[in-house]
Amino acid sequence: MSPRRLAVRVTPDALRQVRGGHPWVYGDAITSITGGGRSGDLAVIFDDRRRFAAIGLFDPDSPIRIKVLHRGNPMAVDQAWWADRIEESLARRASLAADRATTAWRVVHGENDGLPGLIVDRYHDTAVIKLYSAALAPHLDDIVGALVAALAPDRIVLRVGRLAAQHLPAPLADGLTLVGDAPTEPIAYHELGLVFTADVVRGQKTGAFLDQRENRGLVAAHSAGGTVLDVFCCTGGFGVHTAAAGATAVHFVDQSPGAIATARANMAANADRIALRSNRIDSTVGDAFEVMTAMASTGRRFDVVIVDPPSFAPHRAAIPAALRAYGHLTELALRLVSRGGLVFQASCSSRVTTEDFLRVVNSTAVRAGATWTELARTGHTVDHPIGFAQGAYLKAVLAKVDRYRG
Repeated sequence: MSPRRLAVRVTPDALRQVRGGHPWVYGDAITSITGGGRSGDLAVIFDDRRRFAAIGLFDPDSPIRIKVLHRGNPMAVDQAWWADRIEESLARRASLAADRATTAWRVVHGENDGLPGLIVDRYHDTAVIKLYSAALAPHLDDIVGALVAALAPDRIVLRVGRLAAQHLPAPLADGLTLVGDAPTEPIAYHELGLVFTADVVRGQKTGAFLDQRENRGLVAAHSAGGTVLDVFCCTGGFGVHTAAAGATAVHFVDQSPGAIATARANMAANADRIALRSNRIDSTVGDAFEVMTAMASTGRRFDVVIVDPPSFAPHRAAIPAALRAYGHLTELALRLVSRGGLVFQASCSSRVTTEDFLRVVNSTAVRAGATWTELARTGHTVDHPIGFAQGAYLKAVLAKVDRYRG
């Protein structure tokens, strides 16, 4: 069923924010709507003089009732429109597309590329679409057609966010192959010259976490000759890169046995670049806080400690607890790093600001009696652009620990 157009009026504040570039209109900001309103219909926002202000996807199943696609002058949201937006996203990533050493990167970064609720990641010859809103379902054919034209992938796989899955029409489902043959094994790709794999059907997100690519290269550049602790290792990206750069030992920590198995498999896949013997690659399955505490109590020390946890703040009320968790991780990392060693700590919690994250990390270090020098503060890579304030989520710090009284 083709999407309909809805005439919508919103509050003055919401109108001001939309015109200012904000991509969301919440349900309580809508003052009137005509034309019914099914998921995926096109909501046309008018001002009080009946002038066009913006057009977006109507999402009755989300508190964010309208996801803005275009503002300014009237424009049809059709197949050509989706194709143009995806081409624009690709143009922002031209440097990655030309890099043969890296064959996996984000093609579309949701609201930050002007395509709310839509993520597209590329793993070599496979494109993965992830929908975070069922309102995109009526437009999926146009999206797929645009990706086929722009990328010419061998296959396209659909992944679906938990909330969107509750409202998707049949037969759309998480893991469905939309174009080409369904994958029978994880997809191999290159990242900065190293080989990794992504389970694009069942893996987390779209199969791998691509946003830390440059940070993995950064930490690796400081790891030659050192021992490495990779906490919340997931698929082992940091550990593998440090090993390829000349680390003498790597210890993976994750609560998922599957993640540890994948990390070890990725290490083995790069055996031609890694000089480590198997007995210098260790791993522990368990809660990161508990494992780090136990290691510290026995006097373990590493030259490089990497702490890259999942988001700790799924909602605003969780922010204080998230900040305490980051502080606790900093304290544990300091107890585990050798004098003169490095600590890399990251946060992917969008609700925790960069300022608050760095304040907690640095104040914890001071209270712990550490003297450290920041070598780098990092944020988003070119394929994960920031298009609006709430679109910023990734922040990290790499520091050299000169002294620690603990």
